[in-house]
Amino acid sequence: MIRQAVLLAGVAVLIPSVSQAEEVVADDGRVAIVVTGKADGYRPEDANAIKTPTPLVDVPQSVAVLTREQLDDQGVTQLGDALRYVPGVVLGQGEGHRDQVNLRGQNTTADFYLDGLRDDTQYYRSLYNIERVEVLKGANALLFGRGGGGGVVNRVSKTPALDKTMSAATAGVDTFGAFSIAGDLNQPLGSNLGARLNATYEEFRNHRQDFSGRFIGINPTLAFEPDADTRVELSYNYDDDDRTTDRGVPSINGKPLQGYDDTFFGSKALNVARVKAHIAQARLDHQLSDNMTFNVIGQYSHTDKYYGNLFANTAVNPATNTLTLSGYSSATVRDSWIGQTNLVWEGRTGPVGHTLLAGFEVSSQDTSGLRIDPVFPGGASVVLAKRLTIPVATFTGTARATYSKVDTWSAYLQDQIELAPFLQIVGGIRYDEFRIEGAVNGAGARRTDRKWSPRAGVILKPRRNMSIYASFTRSFLPQSGDQFGSLDATQATLDPEQFENIEAGLKWDIHTNLAFTAAIYRLTRDNSRFNNPVTGLAELSGRTRAQGVEFSLAGRILPDWQASLGLAWQEGEVRSATASAPAGRTLSQLPHLQASAWTRYDVTRRLGLGLGVTHQSSMFTTISNTVRLPAWTRVDAAVFYELNDRLSLQLNFENLFDTDYFPSAHTDNNITTGKPINARLTVRAKF
Repeated sequence: MIRQAVLLAGVAVLIPSVSQAEEVVADDGRVAIVVTGKADGYRPEDANAIKTPTPLVDVPQSVAVLTREQLDDQGVTQLGDALRYVPGVVLGQGEGHRDQVNLRGQNTTADFYLDGLRDDTQYYRSLYNIERVEVLKGANALLFGRGGGGGVVNRVSKTPALDKTMSAATAGVDTFGAFSIAGDLNQPLGSNLGARLNATYEEFRNHRQDFSGRFIGINPTLAFEPDADTRVELSYNYDDDDRTTDRGVPSINGKPLQGYDDTFFGSKALNVARVKAHIAQARLDHQLSDNMTFNVIGQYSHTDKYYGNLFANTAVNPATNTLTLSGYSSATVRDSWIGQTNLVWEGRTGPVGHTLLAGFEVSSQDTSGLRIDPVFPGGASVVLAKRLTIPVATFTGTARATYSKVDTWSAYLQDQIELAPFLQIVGGIRYDEFRIEGAVNGAGARRTDRKWSPRAGVILKPRRNMSIYASFTRSFLPQSGDQFGSLDATQATLDPEQFENIEAGLKWDIHTNLAFTAAIYRLTRDNSRFNNPVTGLAELSGRTRAQGVEFSLAGRILPDWQASLGLAWQEGEVRSATASAPAGRTLSQLPHLQASAWTRYDVTRRLGLGLGVTHQSSMFTTISNTVRLPAWTRVDAAVFYELNDRLSLQLNFENLFDTDYFPSAHTDNNITTGKPINARLTVRAKF
């Protein structure tokens, strides 16, 4: 019955466009009505992360924006679920306890941002308090500093409106028993003061044996406007996440183990992940003049995290039907301070227009960690069965104790210059000083890197709403992993890795509410470690390369029809040997083809239908190229119904045709199994 009902959902709806009308009185007394339109629904207007008020059509790089309307229509509450509709983004498993993605073939656990400031702790990010999600592709060091070789993911928070009272509540439950409730309250507290409170409680369930979890999120925000040119925002974000650490199923004969999608290769008692994250932000925005703005942003974060896990460490032996488990536990405490200021000037020098950005950033981060390996008194071997008998294991002794302190300061300057109505150029440079000192089991090391990161681009404007661009960007990553949790003696001797992205593309705002983009890119990663087979010493001769083509279409196609479509064709390989692989190997978790489509169609003013399709071709789980995930296609659907102007119902169906698939992996034997068909009912209320 569920499947038949959902097959009726063909395409997806659009929320009516927003417009404003203004009376204009002419000299002869006649009144004219001037109507101006504003993009809404799935059509992005701008990106907070680019730091300037530049329209996306004039930004010389690929940028994907997931609007609040699209996130709501898809019924997603977690960042990872939202990103599956972005071409060029491949979800990683994250060992079952964190967000992890591959951006243009570059794996990362750290290139995540909140309102343009680094949020690199390893945990899962909720979307209950988020207005939109932005994905900036390619090397992004000029705006963000180290890392970001394949791109960055930025979440933009909901903020108070000072001119109206708003409140909304959402509740949802699915067929696994998972449920969530969320509230959003906006309240003016005077003519120039307002507050907003977002909060949520969510419980996790899925098809996996012994999996459970819950999330608590609270985000109060206060905004103050002492005058028309100044705005101050203060916010505090508390996340409390407690869930089962699930690392999926092992492989057999170079493929994922079939028929064990529900089987948990871990311990209900030991496989737990708990994190408490606190993020406090303060922001001042000030209009210095008609064409100059200034902001100062400060952020403090504290994260206390523990996770333990047992997992399949070997492939299944087909002769004996056995495998071996392994595991570890990890405790991490991190404190981070970030301060950033930006000055933006929009003006002209004679006939030449400028959008000038000047910025400064300083940060400090302290991280301490403790890792404990397991002991299996009776051995770690497991006989394959639908319900496994997990051997007794304990976490005892300390395998590794780590500490690191990272201090950085950065300055950057960029100018987007309009030489003529049909021609713009972008040029900029960033300087970073990156200092890290760390210890592994008491053995200390330190290193300082000073790097220049350039950006250059040219934009041709054959029409006001169209651009053809080419760009070059560079980024770097110090040799300590993307988390910088420690530094050993070898890493302290090595220069950073380097990323260079060359990109060309076309952007076309077909109309106010519909945007098309196309991009072709080549991303080269140099200075990867390679252990010389003769000397045994580490060298920086490794190189990898990823290249591809991406297309996207987002917005309103017809008055009652909107869509978000994406397509990515990509390939990547090791060009010269690294410590992980010889030349010629295919990059891991980089499918040749990704395609996604989410669309909504409003049948009537109150009834809407939605349909989503995601496809991913086969890919290798790791750089070993020994285990391959099969290609898969998943179909989702939705039905939307407004009971009245204040109350609406939404029914989302995931994996409509009950496809058996494996969406992601962490190692050759930690492979995530896709959810079977399930439904989620959501009730939304406005007060």
